[in-house]
Amino acid sequence: MYYVYILECKNGSLYTGITTDVTRRFNEHKTGVGGHYTRAKGAKKMVYIEEQPDRSSASKREAEIKSWRREKKLCLFKK
Repeated sequence: MYYVYILECKNGSLYTGITTDVTRRFNEHKTGVGGHYTRAKGAKKMVYIEEQPDRSSASKREAEIKSWRREKKLCLFKK
């Protein structure tokens, strides 16, 4: 199982990614080994998690969400 996730950074920006283990990946982001963007901006909290059946589906969904404007991303989890 793969997961598409959105996390909020300390500066309020949003980061979208995929993983097989959400807890491990969030800890990587928090400790500065998760990626360049979150290393620079600081990971604050996970705000959205979505299951996907395989890596291909997760990657396609990640690309779709990344193409959205911030306002549309916020609609996924601020209801």
